[in-house]
Amino acid sequence: MKRNILFITVALVLMVFVQPAFAKIVGVIMTADIDYYRNIHKAFTDDMGKDVEIVLQKPTPDPMSWTNAVRKLTGIGASVIVCYGAPATLTAMKETSDIPIIFAGVYDPDSMNISGKNAAGVASTVPIDKIIKSLNEIKKISKMGVIFSKSEKDTIIQVRDIKKNEGPMGFQSVLISVSDKVNKDEIKGVDALLVTTCAAGMSNIKDIIEAARRDKIPTATLIGGGEDGGILLTIMADPKEQGSAAAEMVKKVLAGAKPAELKVKQPNIIKTIVNMKEAKALGLVVPSGVSGSADKVIQ
Repeated sequence: MKRNILFITVALVLMVFVQPAFAKIVGVIMTADIDYYRNIHKAFTDDMGKDVEIVLQKPTPDPMSWTNAVRKLTGIGASVIVCYGAPATLTAMKETSDIPIIFAGVYDPDSMNISGKNAAGVASTVPIDKIIKSLNEIKKISKMGVIFSKSEKDTIIQVRDIKKNEGPMGFQSVLISVSDKVNKDEIKGVDALLVTTCAAGMSNIKDIIEAARRDKIPTATLIGGGEDGGILLTIMADPKEQGSAAAEMVKKVLAGAKPAELKVKQPNIIKTIVNMKEAKALGLVVPSGVSGSADKVIQ
């Protein structure tokens, strides 16, 4: 009788104090904790459920921080590494060839050879010509400032795509490279400002908007997160679709699929946000064709 009581007591203690071990660890790299990546991550975690342990890293937007984040996740034995944005993805691919990598929020992954081998994911490519055309309808552009980062390869590709539109649309690009901080004095002498998917730029978006407002320069982005703060125009791949699609791929990999077997998913949903309140503050009129086609209008 005493032996049975002891056995039951030990079992109860184990049930209370011993936490169930997760079979799989999914590491996630979310650069700079910017809003767009945060929204992707919410959709990702909502769809993943509670059967895996998700370990989140939030490196600052610089090569060493991305490298350290990947090494931490490999060190804890992550079964899959999920990366939001091209810089984290490229770093993960460089640091490990053994752990499957699933990415989201990556502009034109084909141009950077981000696919096959141990990586697959969701592209976030948006029509750059559309955002430039819409900006030009709001305010005639002869010079357009472009915020990018020399250490973020995807933003360099976006600069290339922007320059392809210079001749047909009749404007000149003024390139403004940022790193950890934004030099506000460089944001001047342009008719409009386009912020690429630059993580360094988006982590300093308040300073960018403040500098642009000084000279009544309208701002636009290819990545969500600055609309309520004063970005006038946003065209982005829907973050909810990005996160959900990434979760679907992770589930397939955890079930035994190889990333090389999964095709890179192109975005089906492109969202446009127009900030009419900001346009009014800048003394600009947004044509009905631009506001009428928007998915969200901030009044």
